[in-house]
Amino acid sequence: MKTYQLVGIGNAVVDVISQADDNFLELMGIEKGIMQLIERDRGEVLYAAMEGRVQTPGGSVANTIAGAGALGLDAAFIGRVHDDALGRFYADAMNEDGVDFVNPPVPGGELPTSRSMIFVSPDGERSMNTYLGISSELSSKDVPNEVAGNSQIMFLEGYLFDKEKGKAAFLEAARDCHKGGGKTGIAISDPFCVERHRADFLLLIEHELDFVIGNEDEIKSLFETSDLEEALAKTAEICPLVVCTRSGDGVSILHEGTRINVPVEKIVPVDATGAGDQFAAGFLYGMATGRDYETCAKIGNVCAREVISHIGPRPEANMVELLREAGLV
Repeated sequence: MKTYQLVGIGNAVVDVISQADDNFLELMGIEKGIMQLIERDRGEVLYAAMEGRVQTPGGSVANTIAGAGALGLDAAFIGRVHDDALGRFYADAMNEDGVDFVNPPVPGGELPTSRSMIFVSPDGERSMNTYLGISSELSSKDVPNEVAGNSQIMFLEGYLFDKEKGKAAFLEAARDCHKGGGKTGIAISDPFCVERHRADFLLLIEHELDFVIGNEDEIKSLFETSDLEEALAKTAEICPLVVCTRSGDGVSILHEGTRINVPVEKIVPVDATGAGDQFAAGFLYGMATGRDYETCAKIGNVCAREVISHIGPRPEANMVELLREAGLV
């Protein structure tokens, strides 16, 4: 059986991206700068209103895995798509990006392939309206034991916590990975996701995971505090490695009593979509290739900087060349 350096489990979502100003967002009743879950009918209305649509395979952890694959990791993604036009597009695109899409599209799937309508404002903020569709039906039967058990690093997506069978799939995958000697971690996904499942998140982080990656709002949400330092300290008490992205204020890493702060160069984003996902891609690439955590964060920052310089959640430049220019490979 093939051994993977990195395996992700998450929502397989086709991203449909369009530029829109604040007036359009207000007219359409779209809340700026956050991810909202929507029903199928609402998705069809928003899709029809989009101009200059760009379609790309997405999903938070899927974007991370694709970014890590672009850096050269042997990577795979576990997700659920319908055997429809969007599902076939998604599976083919992931494979073409050099990532093994483990699960073939499901014939006669119970729901259509998931999609997210993303409106990018002139200031780079993205407003995401996501119809989860079939991806949220992922269960343990979609996670091959031989893949999870042969993973050097497994990365889980918090959004899948919205269904019990998603939680069960997480637990089984994490335990299979540990049995095989691998490490497991989670992308917190967003503060609202934490609010819905705080107790389950904390139990998973404390008892099953080796690392957690999130932004400052997500980390603070874990312990319902507005004090980031308090939240970081409490998270570090229950997890060996905590990685917190702080936008233009850099990255804070807490590992077994040691703290590392890594600065970033502030730039105005063209599109903030995927910044956290690509930071995670770079950080996990560093982990998988044996770098120290400060270097991992620097690699992540290069990846995040590249993706916010253009429309879309995945890298367009040759990332290995960018890392070479930065002296990181």
